[in-house]
Amino acid sequence: MKHIILTTCLFAFPTLGFCADFTLGDMVVSNPVARPTTAMAMAGAGYFTVENGGSTPDTLLEIIADFPRVMMHDTSMNDGVATMVHTGEGVIVPAGGIVTFAPGGRHVMFMGLKGDPFEIGEEIPAKLIFKKSGEMEIIFVVQDIDK
Repeated sequence: MKHIILTTCLFAFPTLGFCADFTLGDMVVSNPVARPTTAMAMAGAGYFTVENGGSTPDTLLEIIADFPRVMMHDTSMNDGVATMVHTGEGVIVPAGGIVTFAPGGRHVMFMGLKGDPFEIGEEIPAKLIFKKSGEMEIIFVVQDIDK
């Protein structure tokens, strides 16, 4: 019976079968995903949500993964043109707040794919470095996601 319920959940909510939540103290990272890329792509994008359940803010300083460069970017619109802006000093996660990395907004860039595309189902290990909370290991799962 447990197998029937689990199978039903996996088909009804496919992301539950692939993306886990990761917790470090008061910080919870949910649904870390990356988009599939083409063989010619030099970079790929990643997304997730981070929630600070604590009473003090924390700062996501950087993301480390096995690529020549990994950067956090914001998307800025100027005269109808979208540009990426490096977050510089990191991303503040307010006390009791949520920060979302999503298509069309804040995102992670994995640069230097060198002809090795992200493929659906692939897992990309990464480490998030928080100023106060420390290091959190997560896994981005490559999924076909909406824009």
